[in-house]
Amino acid sequence: MTLLPSGAGGPGASAFAQVQFTIDDGAIADLIVEDLLHRHLIAGGQRLGPMVSRYWWKGAIARAEEWMVMVKTRSDLASEVIEAITDQHPYETPEVVSFPFGHGAPDYFLWIHDSTVVALR
Repeated sequence: MTLLPSGAGGPGASAFAQVQFTIDDGAIADLIVEDLLHRHLIAGGQRLGPMVSRYWWKGAIARAEEWMVMVKTRSDLASEVIEAITDQHPYETPEVVSFPFGHGAPDYFLWIHDSTVVALR
């Protein structure tokens, strides 16, 4: 029998989180992900794009070509991941958001847990 971390995989569980951010420089995105991996704050991540973003910025509609980066972590590390991304991000106001999740393949949740357990203090 495989035991999952408390709250993992059951109804309403949110022991894990996906943190995502957008950025206009793929190389910087990759450096941020590498840093998070080396610190065991995330189990892994993906960079998608480029894509076109349109948004309000300083009173005008802006357009940018950006990449979206999604990283997987434990919910208890999400704030630290967000802070690390924000500290390294070149934007004045970066989009960095987190979404809890808990329904999925049990082995996937174990992988996230085991990949980030070193980050426990």
